[in-house]
Amino acid sequence: MSLSDNELIIQANNGNHSAFEELIYRYDKSVLSIALNYVHDNDDAKDIYQEVFIRVYRSLKKFEMRSEFSTWLFRIATNVCLTYKSRSKKHLQLSINEEFEEDEHKKSYELISDNRDPGELATNTELGSLISDAVDSLSDKQRITFTLKHYEGYKIREIAEMLNCKEGTVKKYLFDAIRNLRKNLDSVYAAAY
Repeated sequence: MSLSDNELIIQANNGNHSAFEELIYRYDKSVLSIALNYVHDNDDAKDIYQEVFIRVYRSLKKFEMRSEFSTWLFRIATNVCLTYKSRSKKHLQLSINEEFEEDEHKKSYELISDNRDPGELATNTELGSLISDAVDSLSDKQRITFTLKHYEGYKIREIAEMLNCKEGTVKKYLFDAIRNLRKNLDSVYAAAY
C-alpha cells in the first residue's frame, strides 16, 4: 500500500530522501507538462521543472497541509512559469521536428494522425503552429490560465487555488484569452482567404 502525500511529506521532512523522490515521481510528468505547454521549448520546460522542485525541496517544511500537496505544488509551478517567461523574455516556438520527438510531447501537441495524406499533414502542422503563435501572444496570466484549463484539464476552482486568486479572476483571464485567440486566429483566417 502506498503512502499518502501527507505521509510522504512528513517522512521527507524527517530526512527520508526516498519519500521526497516518491513525491517528485508522482507529480513530475504533470509539472513538466504544465511547463512545456507554457513555454513550448524542451530546454526551458526542463529548467522550469528543475526550479519548481528546488523550490518545493526548500519550502517543504513550511507546507502546513491546509491544502492538497498537488495544489501547492502546481501553484509553485505556475508562479515559476510566470516569472521564468517574464525574466527570460524568450518566445521560442516548437520546430516541426521537435513537435513529435518525445511521447509526452506528442500527447500535448499532437494534432494529426499518421493515416493522413502529406497535404493534410502540412496543413495540420501549419495550423498547430498558428495556434501555438496565437497562444504565445496572450499575456502571461491569460496564457497560464488557458494552458491549465485547456491543455491540462484543470477546473476553474483548481486554477484559482494554483494562482491564488478568485474564480472570477480566472474566468476573466479565460474570457480574455479566448477573445484574443479568436481575434488573432480570425485575422489569420481572413488573410488566408
